[in-house]
Formats: sequence, C-alpha cells, structure tokens
Amino acid sequence: MGWGELVSEIVVGDARVVFGDCRDVLKTLADCSVDSVVTDPPYELGFMGKKWDSTGIAYDVTVWQECLRVLKPGGHILAFGGSRTWHRLAVAIEDAGFEIRDSIAWMYGSGFPKSLDVSKAIDKGQGKLRGRRLEFVAWMRATGITAGAANKALQDAGAISENGTIAGHYFGSSQPAIATADLFDLLRPLLPPVPEHIERLVAERTGIEWTEYKKRVVTGQTTKARSTSGNSALPTVGGETVYRTWDESSAHTSEAKQWEGWGTALKPAFEPIVVGRKPFAKGSTVAANVLEHGVGGLNIDASRIGSRAEKPQKRPAFANGVGNGGVAYGRREGPADTYAQGRWPANVILDEYSAGLLDEQSGVLTSGARKPNVNKSQASENVASFSKGMEGKIYPYTANADSGGASRFFYCAKASKRDRNEGLDGLEDKQAVGGGGGIGDYLDDVDSASGKFGSEKAPAKNFHPTVKPTTLMRYLIKLVTPAGGTVLDPFTGSGSTGKAALLDGYKFVGAELTEEYLPIIEGRLRWAYEQEGDDETLF
Repeated sequence: MGWGELVSEIVVGDARVVFGDCRDVLKTLADCSVDSVVTDPPYELGFMGKKWDSTGIAYDVTVWQECLRVLKPGGHILAFGGSRTWHRLAVAIEDAGFEIRDSIAWMYGSGFPKSLDVSKAIDKGQGKLRGRRLEFVAWMRATGITAGAANKALQDAGAISENGTIAGHYFGSSQPAIATADLFDLLRPLLPPVPEHIERLVAERTGIEWTEYKKRVVTGQTTKARSTSGNSALPTVGGETVYRTWDESSAHTSEAKQWEGWGTALKPAFEPIVVGRKPFAKGSTVAANVLEHGVGGLNIDASRIGSRAEKPQKRPAFANGVGNGGVAYGRREGPADTYAQGRWPANVILDEYSAGLLDEQSGVLTSGARKPNVNKSQASENVASFSKGMEGKIYPYTANADSGGASRFFYCAKASKRDRNEGLDGLEDKQAVGGGGGIGDYLDDVDSASGKFGSEKAPAKNFHPTVKPTTLMRYLIKLVTPAGGTVLDPFTGSGSTGKAALLDGYKFVGAELTEEYLPIIEGRLRWAYEQEGDDETLF
C-alpha cells in the first residue's frame, strides 16, 4: 500500500505507524485493505488540557467514512468512548455507514470522581464570584493569546510543572479562574495593556475570593500515598513511596452547611466500546461474506470465558484470493492457538479490581457440567442448542462443572505493572499523568488539598495519560480479527493496539498526530516484535 509524501513513519516488523493527521493518512490506504479497526479515539472532554482531546475529531464523520472505505465488507470496528460523550461517537460512526451491532462496557475499579464539593464551593464564595471570574476569562480571550502559550510561559518560569495546564482555567467558562498576582505578573509580557478593572480583579483575588474559605474549621488531617495506579501499586520516586497530607474541614457558613455531602459527579467505573460492522454487499449473507472476504463474524471460540477444556486450532492460511493469497499472515508460525471451550463472551469486560468486588457481593456460586446436546428437531431447540437445521447432529459446546464468584462469567483484563513501560528503557522519565488504563484513573477530586486538576503521578517513561492494558487490546483484536489479519488504529496514542497486534501475529497500521508519543510507540512495538512467543493467558 502506498503512504504518500507524509512526514515520517515507524516500521517495526508487520507494524507501520505514520506521523500525521489520521484524515490524511487514511486517504493513502487502499479500499478494503484492513480486516478490523480497533481504536481509542479522543473522548472530547478537554482532558488535562490536552489539545488532542478537544478538537471534535472523534465526531468527524469523514474519519469514520475513511475507516469504512478501507475496511473489508463485514469487518468490525471497536471504538472506545467516554461515558459522557460516547453517544456522539456512536452517531458519527453510524452516520458514516456502519451498522451499530452492540456496545461493550469495560468496567474498572480504579477511577476517581472529578467532583466539586458543593458546600466547600459555597464557603469559597464560588456562587457570588463566578461573574467576576467570567469577566476575567472574557478579557483573557479577547487578548488573542492562547491557553497553550500562557501555560508555556508559566512552565518556562518554573511556576508550574512541565505538564501543568492551570492557565486553561483563565480561558474556559466551565471552571473559570482569576490568576493570582504572582502568576499574572509572569503573563504580562504576553499581554496587551491591562485595563483597570482587570488589574482590580487580580489584586482582589486573594484578598476577597478566599477569605471565607480560610476561616473554615479544620477537623483533622488525612495522609496517604500520593496516588495509586490501576493495579493498586504505590508510586515511588527514587525508590521511596511519596505521601501527601491535607486538612479535612467542615462547612463554615450556614448556607454551606445545608449542602454538606453534595457533589457534582459519580465515580467513573466504565468506558463504553462501540461495536460496529461494515455492511455486506447487497444480497450477500454472513456465510457468503466470510468466504469471500474472510471477515464478518465474531471469533466466539477464541474468546470463550471459563473452563479450560481446550481444543487446539491451527492458524488458517487464507486461500482463494482472501488474505495474502494463501500464505498465513504473521511473522511467527505456530504454535497453534488454544481455544477455551468455556462460556459465551459477554458485552461486559471487567478489570481485576471490579471482578473482586463482584465476587465479594455474589459469594461462591456453583454451576453443573454441560454435556454435548443432540438436536432431535428444530421444535425442541433450547438454550444450549441454538443452531437450526442440525437434526440428529451433536452440538459441540461443553462446559465443566465449576464454582466461584460471578466474575467467572466475564473476561477480566489484567493491567500488568510493567506493561506501560515495556521496551522504553532508553527513554527518560517524565512526569506521568496516569497509570492504570481508564480515564477514570486520572481524574482526581478538584477539592484535593493540592488544588490541582488531575492526578500527580510518579515519573514514568510512558507519560501518555490514557494507556489501555495490553491484555484488553489483545482480547478485543482477537474477537474481531481473523488470524494474521490487518488491524487499523487511526488514533495510535502510545501504541497499545499495535503492541497487542504484534504479540499475536497480526499486521498493524496506525496514525498518530502527537510527535512526542512517537518514541513511546516505537519502543513498545519493537519490544512486542522481539518476543519469541507470548503464552500469557487472556482468559
């Protein structure tokens, strides 16, 4: 396939990632050239002030139209979305021409609520002072400078960390803020002459806005590790765990006391995944489509959950013009895949923490063994034998008797402690803004003692804020992609999809617009490519 005159690309084995806007990269791909699309696009939440998360690209129908064009008929798309915004993502994918087949809920237990404490907000005088903040924001917007330029000035002066984004609140209307006098002085070289009413707002900010809040009654202190990652490991700096202490307080004013215990957000615990499929040719069927194009169904047996009654399956070579003309894809040959003959895969996926919570609630459950069923007639068809037209034939699904918690009915994705930084030994540590996988893992309470928005994390080589667990991406790829097929991810991020694809012998093509993530992508892809084989159990 041709890649045009794009700036640069990363090639590692059967993986290729192009640096550039996915709308440009997709145009260089041939029609019907990929087998599946598995991607984690921006959630359009303006997360952590990242520019790439507030462009509207996830809702751009033309992106998904290009994905539809390059996908083979019957090929599936799996696209992550945010719980607040995924409906718009789903509509854009549907408007592009995909059939919406289902949605998968990835549930995790590591999220933190980005919630405002209503009583504390009243004590701070937020209700009365919002108008003053918006006045400041309106003027800052009118100056013509951007939040990015303001943040850079504060970063260069050492006033905030290199990933700090506090200046975004000087330009946004959802959580507006007035700059303190010291920070405003650092911004003056960028600003036009400051009018008197703005000077007054800045001067009064500390003297008035926080007066009532400083009078609050401190009832105690809380000390805990600075943060936790998705796998519950304590963060360390120089080998030492970092702790943080802050005051606990009760409401001060009578108005605030009436609203103690009220917030503005729920704890994030799931992310939806849109499941779509490219329509078949007019008049075609599932059977005809899979024979012609090699896609169209879900790989149920390879994704079964539960008992380990195993059935060896060779990776098939595609024939009759399908795939690559009869030679199996993938650089590794054998060993054969082993499929678990367990429970039917569900449209809910858990992480280990949420699975533990579910099992704690359910207690120990017991299931009896299920033997092969013989269909005597279509009329006697039951839950265990749902294939029509199999009179007198044995339906091969079996399940051993087992016991355990309710989580054994679902796939549980594991977030390895080393997963994030595998292959990145040569990169320097940077201040990370996350650690577990779901966006909920990076949203701290805005009323934390630090006063910052977003988690403070231990330095990491992979500083991308929303890294998905590799085991999760391997499971999703296997569910919708034929053995050795080509997986497309137009929003490559830190390369989790590509890493997962290479580990299981798939081809991969991706695009990434943020240049600082390219070394991370290359390191993770190279690590996956160099693995002789991966025997990690996904089920």
